[in-house]
Amino acid sequence: MARTVGIGIQDYSKVIERNCFYVDKTLFLKEWWESQDEVTLITRPRRFGKTLTMSMTEQFFSVKYAGRGDLFEGLSIWKDEKYRRLQGTRPVISLSFANVKGTNYQDTRAKICQLLASEYARCDFLLEGDCLNEQEKDTFLRKSIDMGDVDATLALNQLSEYLCRYYHKKVIILLDEYDTPMQEAYVNGYWEEMAAFTRSMFNAAFKTNPWMERAIMTGITRVSKESIFSDLNNLKVVTTTSNEYGNAFGFTEEEVFVSMDEYGLADKEKVKKWYDGFIFGQWKDIYNPWSILNLLDTGKFTTYWANTSSNSLVGKLIRESGKNVKERFERLMQGEHLFEVVDEQIIYNQLGDNEDAVWSFLVASGYLKVLDYEKYEDDDSLTEPKYELALTNHEVRLMFKNMIRGWFARSASDYNDFIKALLLGDLEAMNEYMNRVACETFSFFDTGKRASGKADPERFYHGFVLGLMVQLEDRYMITSNRESGFGRYDIMMEPRQAQLDAIVLEFKVHNPKRDSSLEDTVQAALAQIEDRRYAESLMAKGIRQERIRKYGFAFAGKEVLIG
Repeated sequence: MARTVGIGIQDYSKVIERNCFYVDKTLFLKEWWESQDEVTLITRPRRFGKTLTMSMTEQFFSVKYAGRGDLFEGLSIWKDEKYRRLQGTRPVISLSFANVKGTNYQDTRAKICQLLASEYARCDFLLEGDCLNEQEKDTFLRKSIDMGDVDATLALNQLSEYLCRYYHKKVIILLDEYDTPMQEAYVNGYWEEMAAFTRSMFNAAFKTNPWMERAIMTGITRVSKESIFSDLNNLKVVTTTSNEYGNAFGFTEEEVFVSMDEYGLADKEKVKKWYDGFIFGQWKDIYNPWSILNLLDTGKFTTYWANTSSNSLVGKLIRESGKNVKERFERLMQGEHLFEVVDEQIIYNQLGDNEDAVWSFLVASGYLKVLDYEKYEDDDSLTEPKYELALTNHEVRLMFKNMIRGWFARSASDYNDFIKALLLGDLEAMNEYMNRVACETFSFFDTGKRASGKADPERFYHGFVLGLMVQLEDRYMITSNRESGFGRYDIMMEPRQAQLDAIVLEFKVHNPKRDSSLEDTVQAALAQIEDRRYAESLMAKGIRQERIRKYGFAFAGKEVLIG
C-alpha cells in the first residue's frame, strides 16, 4: 500500500512519525558534517525541501532530540555507527525567516526581533541557577519585539555563548530562508536599512562568534557579499552550479520513477517533460519535489510549483524590463537557448537596471536552467564567461504563459477584442481597442523611473509582442526582427492553419522632428515593410501575396494609430 503524501509538512518528525511519503535525504547530514565548513550558505529554488532539510538537521543534532534515534532508524545515516553516536549531542539554534515579510522596514525588523525573542523564550531554562550572572540575565530579559539594534544584532551571538556555557559544547546555528527579508526590502523600497541591520546581525552571529561550531543558511538567492556578507570570510557558498549537495535537494530521476511505481503512475515520459530539467552542478535530471509530491497525491499534471504568488517579483522584473530582456525572453518562450553573463551574487538594488542581474535571479530562482557555461581561459581573461540558458521545463513555460496573460488582465476584454479584430482585419476596431489597451496598461509596463523621467514605449510594445505570442501560438508562428533598434519593431505572423492570413506588423515611435503627424509615422512603418521586403519570406513558403496583410503601428505616448 502506498504511503500517504503529506502535502506541506515541513517538520521532519511529523513526516517520519506519520509514515508519510519521504525520499531518504539523510546522507546530506554526513556530507555536511564531514565537509568541515564553518558557515555554509546553500541556495536552491523555493519548494525544494530546504525547510524540511533544516528541520531534519536540527532533529538529528539537537540535544532537544537526544534519544530520538527512532526518527532515523532504517535510513541511510543510521547505518553508520559514528553518526548514531552523534545524534542528539549538540545545542542548536534554529530560525526561519520564511514569514519575515513586511511593506516597511519597521514591521520587518519587528518580525525578526519577535523570532529572536521567541528563541530566547524557548531557552528560559538558562535563567535558572547560576549559569548567567545578573547582568547577563538582564540582557537576556531585554530580548523582546521592541528591543534596540544592539540587543537585536547581538542576540544570536549572546545566546550561543549562554548555550555553550550550559551544555559545555559549541552551538550549531540554522537559519532557513535567510534572504526573504532581502527580497521584501527590494520590492518595497527599504533595501539599505534592511541590509545594514542584517549585515550587523550576521557578522555577530557567524563571524565574531567563538561559541559557534557550525552554521547553515539556506535561501533562494546568494545575496552579494558587499550587501550583507562583507565581513564573512568563513562562508562556504553552494549555489545551483556547485557540485556539493547536488542530489540532497529535489528528487533524482531514479527517485521519481520509483515513487511513480509505488503510486501506480506509468507515464514517465510525461512527468519528465513537465517536471524534470533542474540541474545542480554536475547533477542533471533533478525534479521539482513540490510538483512531484502533488502529482503523486492527485495523479494530475498541472502547474503546482509554478502556480503561486511567489512569482510576483519574477513577473515584475520581466514586465518592467527594457526591450533587450523582453526580446531575449521571446526567444526563450519559443524554445531557444540564450547565452548570457550570469553573476551568482544577486545585487538586489541592481535588479531593475542591470540586465545580467535579471538572468542571474531567474537562474537562482529555478526558472532557467544552466545547460553549460564557459570557463575562464586564464587568470588574465577580461571576458565574463557566458552561460547557456533555457526555460527549465514545461511547467515553467506554462507559468510564464499565464503570467503574460495576466499582464493584460486589467484590460482583458479590450485586449481580447483587439485580437479578434486583428484576426478579422477590422482596422477601425483594431484602433479602438488597441488605444484602450495602451491607455490602461502602458504604465503597468513602464515605471517611469529612468533619469530622464520619460516613459519608454518599447517596454509596452515588447510586452505586447509577448502577449501576442502567447495568445495566438496555436494559430500562428510569431517571429520578430531581433536586430531592431530603438523606435521600430516588426512582427511576422505565419499562419499554422491554411485558412488564416499571414500578418506583418511594424511598430514605430512617433518622432515630431521627423513626422508631422501620427499618420506620417504609420506611412513610414508601412513603407519600411515594403522597402525591406518583409513579405518575401512568407511568399517563399507558398503564401500568396493577397493572403498577406500589413499594418503599421505608430506610438505617441499612450496614443496609438494603426494603418
